[in-house]
Amino acid sequence: MNRFVALASLIATISASIAADAPKTFPVGGLTFQRPGSWGWIETRSPMRKAQLSVPGADTKSGGEVVFFHFGPGNGGGVQANVDRWLGQFEEKGSALVSKVETVKVRNQDLTLVRAQGTYLSGMPGGPKTPQPDTLLLGAIVPGPEGAVFIRFTGPSALGKTAEPAFRKMAEAATEAK
Repeated sequence: MNRFVALASLIATISASIAADAPKTFPVGGLTFQRPGSWGWIETRSPMRKAQLSVPGADTKSGGEVVFFHFGPGNGGGVQANVDRWLGQFEEKGSALVSKVETVKVRNQDLTLVRAQGTYLSGMPGGPKTPQPDTLLLGAIVPGPEGAVFIRFTGPSALGKTAEPAFRKMAEAATEAK
């Protein structure tokens, strides 16, 4: 038991150290985003992912992730194509999927927010899918000077509901990079 406590303490210390070294702000697609304080920074190895954050849950299995995508001006598909793609990543279809799409004005441009809850089908496009029941997807399509930035949170519904205000604030508060 003492070894477990020591190991848990070491992991907490390392995690705190990594979080302290994580950038508080970061650029994506000509915009600067502010990382919510308790969210972790994950170094990305994929050229598709321009930034990635972790949202801590009660344990390692209940955490969520936030991924930022940017493909350049006019690339990555339009707003509706991305909304449809995100909603299509759920087992439930049409009115069976609990979802909401909203547009708000930010910097005199339309920012699109997506919220969907159900059985998320995790996996690479065209590859095998792993059903993840009771998952919340929060999406934001943020217009920027170098083209839209696509932000997607996925995680357990309870965590997503808690993370939603910070997610929305992060998307709405993006500023043009200097």
